[in-house]
Amino acid sequence: MRALACAMALTAVWLLLANTSASAQEQGPGLDAHGQLQNPALQLRFERITKELRCLVCQNESIADSNVELASDLRRQVREMLVDGKSDDAIFRFMTDRYGEFVRFAPPLTPKTALIWGAPFAILILGVIVIYRIVRQRSRMPLDE
Repeated sequence: MRALACAMALTAVWLLLANTSASAQEQGPGLDAHGQLQNPALQLRFERITKELRCLVCQNESIADSNVELASDLRRQVREMLVDGKSDDAIFRFMTDRYGEFVRFAPPLTPKTALIWGAPFAILILGVIVIYRIVRQRSRMPLDE
């Protein structure tokens, strides 16, 4: 009976150690027990980058705030790229190449984004010009009595 209890206790300890090492391997290299990067500078970069990337499922949340599986995968990917020594620009470029400009909360200024952001202002200015010309032409017309 004692041998059986001892064998069960050893098996439980072995399973506990196996689960602990497996979870540490799942977290990846360079991570502490809480899943954060061990390097504080990398952790700060990770937090800033994940707050600037949009969750493609939630669409109004960053991947840092989302609990969706895709956001978790994107966080893991960003973490791996940081550990591999990739720059922030390389990470953003990878994400936008893969998921499009929509993945970024603040896309960089390009001719396409300038057109998108500038079009409402151009239409507003055009409308003001049209209204000004109509008012000016009507003010020159004689008043009917």
